[in-house]
Amino acid sequence: MLLIALVISVLASYTMFNFIRNLRRTNKTFRFFWLAGGVFVFGIGLLSKHFMTTMALHLPLRVDWTFLLVSLSAVLLALLTFVMLMMPEAYPNRLPLGSLILAAGIALPTYLWTPGLDAAGFNLKPGPFILSVLILLAGVYGALVLAENPRIKTRWPAGWVLGITLMGAHLSGVRAMREAADTASFAESWRMNMELFGVFVGFCALLILFSTMVIWYIDRRLTQMDERYRAVVKNSLDTIAIVKKNAWMFVNRAGVRLFEAETEKDLLGKSIYQFIPESQHEAVRERLNNLSKTGSSGPLEQQWYTLQGNLIDTEVVATYMLLDNEPVVQMIIRDISERKKNEELLINSEKLYVAGQLAAGIAHEIRNPLTAIKGFLQLLASGKAYKTAYFEIMHSELDRISDIVSELLMLSKPQAYDLTHLDVRNVIQETMTLLESQAILHNITIETETGPDPLWVYGVSTQIKQVFINIIKNAIEAMKDGGIIRISLSRDGDHVLVRISDQGPGISEDQIAKIGQPFYTTKEKGTGLGLMVSYKIVDNHQGNIQVYSKPGEGATFEIRFPYRCPEDDGAPSERMADAESGLRPA
Repeated sequence: MLLIALVISVLASYTMFNFIRNLRRTNKTFRFFWLAGGVFVFGIGLLSKHFMTTMALHLPLRVDWTFLLVSLSAVLLALLTFVMLMMPEAYPNRLPLGSLILAAGIALPTYLWTPGLDAAGFNLKPGPFILSVLILLAGVYGALVLAENPRIKTRWPAGWVLGITLMGAHLSGVRAMREAADTASFAESWRMNMELFGVFVGFCALLILFSTMVIWYIDRRLTQMDERYRAVVKNSLDTIAIVKKNAWMFVNRAGVRLFEAETEKDLLGKSIYQFIPESQHEAVRERLNNLSKTGSSGPLEQQWYTLQGNLIDTEVVATYMLLDNEPVVQMIIRDISERKKNEELLINSEKLYVAGQLAAGIAHEIRNPLTAIKGFLQLLASGKAYKTAYFEIMHSELDRISDIVSELLMLSKPQAYDLTHLDVRNVIQETMTLLESQAILHNITIETETGPDPLWVYGVSTQIKQVFINIIKNAIEAMKDGGIIRISLSRDGDHVLVRISDQGPGISEDQIAKIGQPFYTTKEKGTGLGLMVSYKIVDNHQGNIQVYSKPGEGATFEIRFPYRCPEDDGAPSERMADAESGLRPA
């Protein structure tokens, strides 16, 4: 009987400590399960041990209202002990204090149910009583110390110590009681209830054994999961670290390499702020303090100093968590120093690319006036035509080339342009004269329909002319077999509408959607900058461009500018700056 009682005590203690240990290795969702399971196993084990010991010693046992009161008190005291063990910060002396509370819970059935008589029915022996108390306090404290020791992976040592303590305290407590009652009368009563108590004790023993098997299986599965997690953490290419009270508590192999340490001992216990640039201390401190509210942060870029004094760039993901019921921060640190270098190389490469595209754009804009000048020179050289106006136009185009070069030299400064009220009819006429020679060479006729009334817009003459040149020039190049380009100008409500139609091969819907995008072109030697510049100029003048076309039916460009009459504005001209957002008053 006593041996069975000892086995029950050890199994119950072992199972209870495993339940309590799992309180620290899982999230809050299952905490109630582990806590309730630990208290349940402890209570059942305590009752079963007490009944078995009482049966083995042939002592009387009274089951009345005190049975329920004592059982409930012992369970509540055990629950209080387990809660204290979960809160190390709130109870720094949780082991001594928890030992006293748990010992009190164990002592209640020992001294109130043994021998189960009222106070007048027995006398207390001081020596055995003191021995019983000392055994109980020392054993409970020792078991808690073993259970809390992180170096001891199994809970069997703690279970054996507490199980033996339960039996030792009970047996010494029995010796402390000298009965005044007639034990013979109790013996007869005991034989009558022996079968009932046997069934009860057997049921409790089965419950404890079942709980032990369940917790053993769960503990085994959790241990396997922990081992897999440790393997992942240990072999991770990213640094995984645990920070407790702003100091390194754990660093994996990758972290040792990252911080150029020989072993993890070179890092553990040191403040993380020793590795962070001083200018970033306040931001890091604020971020870590907010983790208790936000739960996690990142990924955020963070610089660190290695033990060798080298500065490295990293990305950090920080997560607030509880480890052994104490708040810690888990950090995943990824070295992005190489990526930073590659980004710098990419930026430099993009700068070179942009410079090349800029050069292509400049060449494109200079080629237009050069083409016009070349055309006039060819006409003059052939002797087919001679007009004094040709020289004026060539001089004007040379001035435009000079303006483009000047703008290139002044890219870093805001440019101011003279904005004037322009009659679009005159701008189109100048453009027609400019492109006349190129149209003749391609066997193309340009027809215009302007109307008698002025069509006033407010803007930069050279820029608006550049828009017309780009669109008409594209139309000429698209009409390889010659044909007619029709240009019509009209008033459309509060806007001036310029419609340019050609008889080229047309444009598909997919191509129309891409027109105006930087560097998009359908020409073999095109740069894709002409229409992009045109769209930008029209947009800066608060206008818009719409394209209508079907493959095989030519294309029509509709350009709209706001109509602004000089009499309505009351000023002949103004100055306007060309900023990043477009044209705006200076």
